Amino acid sequence: MESATTPEVALGSKLKVEEARPADAEGPRVSPQQGPCSPTPQLLPQIEEHPKIRLPSALRQTYIRKVGDTVNLLIPFQGKPKPQATWTHDGHALDTTRVSVRNGIQDSILFIREAQRADSGRYQLCVQLGGLEATVTVNILVIEKPGPPQSIKLVDVWGSNANLEWSAPQDTGNTALQGYTVQKADTRSGLWFTVLEHYHRTSCIVSDLIVGNSYAFRVFAENQCGLSETAPVTADLAHIQKAATVYKTKSFVQRDFSEPPKFTQPLADCTTITGYDTQLFCSVRASPKPKIIWLKNKIKIQGNPKYRALSHLGICSLEIRKPGPFDGGIYTCKAINALGEASVDCRVDVKDFLTITTDSPKLKLEYPSLML
Repeated sequence: MESATTPEVALGSKLKVEEARPADAEGPRVSPQQGPCSPTPQLLPQIEEHPKIRLPSALRQTYIRKVGDTVNLLIPFQGKPKPQATWTHDGHALDTTRVSVRNGIQDSILFIREAQRADSGRYQLCVQLGGLEATVTVNILVIEKPGPPQSIKLVDVWGSNANLEWSAPQDTGNTALQGYTVQKADTRSGLWFTVLEHYHRTSCIVSDLIVGNSYAFRVFAENQCGLSETAPVTADLAHIQKAATVYKTKSFVQRDFSEPPKFTQPLADCTTITGYDTQLFCSVRASPKPKIIWLKNKIKIQGNPKYRALSHLGICSLEIRKPGPFDGGIYTCKAINALGEASVDCRVDVKDFLTITTDSPKLKLEYPSLML
């Protein structure tokens, strides 16, 4: 007989106590055939304390152990004189090759060295004393890791997503499944990474896969003992291909930038000195590009070597080379295009240096070299 130590923590049982009838509680038992001349009857021991089982609170729920663990239950009871304690497993006698029982004066110990799934079931302890008895039931559940899921397959691949399906394992490890763990591995590195944990469905969509990589997937089943020892791997790889780029030209309405000429900077009146080159400036905006015409006193001066007209990026300039007294007057810049025309004017005065007062502040600023 194996000796047992203090009971391990368990998870429960149910208590059932049958109370004795008051007439059977105390006193000797006398056979109904006894008569006055019968021999002296054999007296039964007097019951000083009714049998009662004190089931630990930890055993009032299902007592769960893993395969290979030790089962060691100590259940105290009371009764005087010493009651008789017996155990049964699912209503049958215990298998003494696997289960050991030691009954003491105030307790009973059930011991299993290495638990197997076949040891699961309802264990009932019955304590009898005379015609009285008390019973309790302890539910023992021996579990192990589940088997792998079945028939995993890659259903579809689109964009950076893959759709997986699988079947539940045939063996759940003698307990309910707590979910599935889904992992992925790209063919370049071969490393497995978990993408889903404690997942309860048998199909899922794995997203955010890297374009250009190929992936394999596997699924583990999980219960209270942990993940299954193995996991099936998809036979097909998920190839994440780069989507073809389609360029679409946006249709737009061509903006019409056409506008008639408009001078943004007009000509400025000026006074010059005989013999010193003078330039006139203005700016014009127009589309299409306008034709620029210069006039002096309303007469065109195009082709006259005394004048040099330039136009670039809307800046119009007219250079008067070594002006004389007769070069003064009203100068006009005219811009013309298909949408219209515009013009600006300025006055140019040409004076002889000897006929003007050199103390003029304006002339000193314009021609400081003359003041020397």
